[in-house]
Parts: sequence; C-alpha cells; structure tokens
Amino acid sequence: MSEKKLTVDEKTLENLLYLSRLSPESTDMATLKKQVDDIVGYFDILSKYDDSENPYDAYPTTQAQALREDEIVQGLEMHDTKKINEGNFLDGYFQVPKVLGEGA
Repeated sequence: MSEKKLTVDEKTLENLLYLSRLSPESTDMATLKKQVDDIVGYFDILSKYDDSENPYDAYPTTQAQALREDEIVQGLEMHDTKKINEGNFLDGYFQVPKVLGEGA
C-alpha cells in the first residue's frame, strides 16, 4: 500500500510567504518548502486519529447554561431616585465623585 505524501506547491508557498510577510530573498526556499511539507505531514498523521467523540462530553454540565427568563420588570421612577439621592441631584443629573484627573 503506497501512501502519497502531501506537499505544498510553489504557488501555495508564495501565498504563505506573502501572508507571513516573509520575502523569498530572506529565506532559503528549499529549506522552507521542506519545513512546510513536514507541517502538512503532521496534519496527515493527526487525521488518522478518531475524533468522532464530542469533546464536551468529558466535562460535567453546569448550571451556567441555564439563563434567567427574559421578563420585563418595573424599573425605578425618577421621583423615587431623587428621594434616595436628595443631596446629589442637581438640574436633572446625579452628582458623582470625579474619577478623571490627577487621581486616575
């Protein structure tokens, strides 16, 4: 049984050089082609292993998947908010501590 080893053609190698921002002048093309062919060979080895199992079966389920119900609830009314923050309400805005400047 003869297996054909996958290799990278010249056009694909040029595209890889372009994507990696390498220039053909900056590297030995024969060495680079051999390295890329070796990497492609590793994928061939990995493809022989069975990956039909769901990888998430190895982890227990958690309650984080259960989201809350999407319900509309009554929010705060402006006059109630003003009562809570009487001293910090001015001209329709809430006065808050300064967070930008020398301390930040």
